Amino acid sequence: MELSPYLENLQRDLAQAAAPGGAEVTQAATLLAGSLEASARLCLMEALSDAAAEITSKLSSAAVEVRLRGRDADLVVTETVPEQPQPMPAAAPPPTGDGEQARITLRLPEQLKEAVERAAATEGISTNAWLVRAIGIATTRPTAPPPPPPGPGFMPGRRITGFAQA
Repeated sequence: MELSPYLENLQRDLAQAAAPGGAEVTQAATLLAGSLEASARLCLMEALSDAAAEITSKLSSAAVEVRLRGRDADLVVTETVPEQPQPMPAAAPPPTGDGEQARITLRLPEQLKEAVERAAATEGISTNAWLVRAIGIATTRPTAPPPPPPGPGFMPGRRITGFAQA
């Protein structure tokens, strides 16, 4: 996307606004417009970046990025592949009463409690057995490697990558 036409319109509008003030005011407006070009270009880039982030947040299978190419901005749409949910391991039998058992109080948000109850009912086991199995799986798994660096679909806020040339 070429930004120059937008900047030229801004310069023209500023010159037209200064015209009734005479030659000196018009000259001052022309100098001011030239000085503001870099700032206005940066403001346009920031607006494009914010728009791309907002559009990306509304899309479920694509990400929009703003890439700099020389003095111009390119909007790039990248299709993202939705992650497939990992299947839960097969229901293990509830632990036997072989060892000592301890009682704890667990406070859960209501929605999470309902989701746990639904999952346990789907598997035909008690909520307690489901929780014991889930905690057992979580604590016996080897530590997961650190997550990979964010990919092209990752845009929690503004991000500008690349290089600048003066």
